[in-house]
Amino acid sequence: WGTARRGDGWIGLEMTDDYSIESLPDKIRAPALELLICNAGILLDRDLSMKDQYSKDIWAQSFAVNTLGVFFLIQALLPKLRQAKTPKIAIISSMMASHTRARGHTYAFRASKAAVSNIGRNLAAELRPEAISVAIFEPGWVRTRMGTDQAPLDVSTACRQLKPNIDALDLLASGRFIALDGSDHPF
Repeated sequence: WGTARRGDGWIGLEMTDDYSIESLPDKIRAPALELLICNAGILLDRDLSMKDQYSKDIWAQSFAVNTLGVFFLIQALLPKLRQAKTPKIAIISSMMASHTRARGHTYAFRASKAAVSNIGRNLAAELRPEAISVAIFEPGWVRTRMGTDQAPLDVSTACRQLKPNIDALDLLASGRFIALDGSDHPF
């Protein structure tokens, strides 16, 4: 199963709507969930810098989708993950979340993705005793509405490269920020 903001053949899920998140477990017929991939994300402040007029709304929406929505989605689906044999949570973040790669600009997106990466690290620590693996994944720069047409990777290639990294996720890898090539991405 999968979700999409507008449905489009998938289960509808709006990351900023409490009811949409809280009702999702009832829409999933399976009693157990082996893998949860959290890939929701919005980029509202592309290339904005301190000289630009940031609005509180840009910050609020960025954190609502990129950070809070992911946290509450995981919380809602945790009972189904706990029923799985080897449950995994893959949080899709961004190279722009890396503190060591800070370059300025796009502050709300960078901060919200850094925050969700931090959530992933903390969930990995908290859920390790339950044998639930959690890692953060960097998908590369992908040609999507968010990534733009200038991105070097198409969606299919990025997914093919992400898949073995997510498949390999286990308790030893739990808590890592994993680059597209499988190496450790700097936090």
